[in-house]
Amino acid sequence: MTVSSPCVSCCKLDENDICMGCYRSMNEIANWSQSNDEYKLQVLEHVKEREHLYKEMDYHTIDKYPITRNKHMQYKKQS
Repeated sequence: MTVSSPCVSCCKLDENDICMGCYRSMNEIANWSQSNDEYKLQVLEHVKEREHLYKEMDYHTIDKYPITRNKHMQYKKQS
């Protein structure tokens, strides 16, 4: 089985480093391509939970910042 990325090419981070496009954390995004399917399925469960919580809040008012290449590489090095 190959688990597809939930990326929707709308990469904006909130103040908690959660992408407002796919609801993954920056660490989850950085680790995705090297992770096994079991980990990816766990991430997708977290994504569902986060999406539900963010939609309950007025997440459109949350400050959002584009994910930069430097920020992405910084998280990859931490993993």
